[in-house]
Amino acid sequence: MCGVPLRVDASMLLLTAVVTVLYAALARRQLDLGQLGGYLVALGFVISLLGSVLLHELGHALTARRHGIGVRGITLELLGGYTEMDRDAPSPRVDLLVSLAGPAVSAVLGAAGVAATLALPGGTLAHQLAFQLAVSNVVVAVFNSLPGLPLDGGRALRAAVWALTRDRHLGTEVAGWVGRAVAVVTLALVVLLTLRRAVAPLALPLVLLVAVTLWRGAGQSIRMARIGRRLPLVDLARLARPVFPVPSGTPLAEAQRRRAEGVDPAAALAVADATGRPVALVDPARADAVPPERRPWLAVDAVCRDLAGLPALPVGADGEHVLETLRTHPGAQYVVTAGEDVVGVLHIADLAQLLEPKRKTNT
Repeated sequence: MCGVPLRVDASMLLLTAVVTVLYAALARRQLDLGQLGGYLVALGFVISLLGSVLLHELGHALTARRHGIGVRGITLELLGGYTEMDRDAPSPRVDLLVSLAGPAVSAVLGAAGVAATLALPGGTLAHQLAFQLAVSNVVVAVFNSLPGLPLDGGRALRAAVWALTRDRHLGTEVAGWVGRAVAVVTLALVVLLTLRRAVAPLALPLVLLVAVTLWRGAGQSIRMARIGRRLPLVDLARLARPVFPVPSGTPLAEAQRRRAEGVDPAAALAVADATGRPVALVDPARADAVPPERRPWLAVDAVCRDLAGLPALPVGADGEHVLETLRTHPGAQYVVTAGEDVVGVLHIADLAQLLEPKRKTNT
């Protein structure tokens, strides 16, 4: 839509099913409909609601494009949806404008729904749909404006802290912690309303999922803020492991022995051609999976990957470039190059240790 790729996450099916069941019961009571009629009206409402969510996300996407930020796509999911952009906003002002564009669209749709509700005769299907769309869009606008990541209001809070402190990472971390508070308060409020029978019990599992999603999204924002602070430390010339080449056909055990006796036992094993130029890289996971008794008889070539098939990073790449390459080409090893020469191999574990030194790894 509008040149923006659209994806629908499987979690949206859960949201659709819950809203359809809840709204069908309401429609039967309000409009005196039968079982099938209630579900048909509910399905129509859900489709209209999804359209409203899509317009909300298009508000973000088109505003981002207007300020020169590329948009990779829109995904509809449990929380409604999110817009994926190819880079961060260049300034607090742009961050604020992009963040508030979605709630602004929802507020306009809510106001239009209120106007339609007032203009249509009560007790009719059109009046009921207009009323529910008005309420849902107002709720979406208000909820998304709450000041905690990953909500739109959290992005606005990040922009405000960024503008005041000139530290984007601090803004992200503050908004992430507020987002966790929003998740807890939201869940507690709905539990209280459920106990008082002001909210249908069927809505509680959905709200629990929303709260968990908010908590995880906020936690991810906090984590990315901390990583962002350490990106200037990324120096591929120092971080990349040197390459230890061996001739094609060398037994794996012999190649590992030679490396262990070399200058750097942690060097990356590679297969070299007749000129000594590396042409393939040993995959550590595949090498470790080979039983020790088979390693003297298995050529190192059997656990290699062609260098041409591995993602490459120029030795002078900064932290932002490295992270972007990791996002677009996930892997365990990255070839570090200087021109056409391979000067080292970046292991994802080494980068993770640099960026998150306190993070525990699974053993």
